[in-house]
Amino acid sequence: MTVSSVNRLNALISAVAGLLLAGYAQPASAHHAFAAEFDAKAPVLLRGKVTKVEWINPHAWIHMLVEVAGKPPQPWMVEGGTPNTLLRAGIDRNSLQPGEEIIVRGYQSKDKLCEPACKANGRDVTLANGQKLFMGSSGTGAPRDGADPSDSPPR
Repeated sequence: MTVSSVNRLNALISAVAGLLLAGYAQPASAHHAFAAEFDAKAPVLLRGKVTKVEWINPHAWIHMLVEVAGKPPQPWMVEGGTPNTLLRAGIDRNSLQPGEEIIVRGYQSKDKLCEPACKANGRDVTLANGQKLFMGSSGTGAPRDGADPSDSPPR
């Protein structure tokens, strides 16, 4: 091997190693239990229009503007289950469109802060056509309120 081919091989090995290490250095998305962020004693019923849906792991997010009598619409971010959980429940990327009126039943975040938006964990969503779909994540410590078809009924 010539010196220049050895240098090229070393550069290639260094580049590949750098890319592999950079992949490992990316921050992992935090996954949490329901009780770490949401308050089981603070149920919410949100009626409003979808503004955006983030179909991402580890949890999908529905952004909506909630109408409150005599006040400007309040932005809310509603956490759903994983995209896979939502797909199994019958919710796909096309189920919720911006501008669509929905009703979400869920639980507000423990911090109750609403900057830049209020946050909630969604248990179920009622679509404009009246169809009700489970959107919460199972086994995370959320209340067993009958919304999750795989949970046993509340006692």
